Amino acid sequence: MSSCCHDPTEPPRADPRDVLREQEHYDNLVRDLFTGNPERILLRLLNESNAYLRELAALRAHYPSVRLQAIALLNDKSLDTLERICQKEPDSAFGVAALQRIEKLK
Repeated sequence: MSSCCHDPTEPPRADPRDVLREQEHYDNLVRDLFTGNPERILLRLLNESNAYLRELAALRAHYPSVRLQAIALLNDKSLDTLERICQKEPDSAFGVAALQRIEKLK
């Protein structure tokens, strides 16, 4: 059988370079978490994360600075999350930040 044709039943193979790149990224992250300031590391990762992870951070992050930064990074697709924060914590700094973000987005 010739290897010229693509077999759709065969699972795609991972490129070894991509695997090595991800392993290095993971190792660096673990090293940073063990040796550095976790709050600063989370803030850095927050800027690179997707909308779902930013919403989670806005709702439940342990560090207040991470929650506030996540709220500031949310966009108009996350209005439900911002409104939820306003309802649950109307008098806290997070509720005020969420309300300000909602006003800015509208």
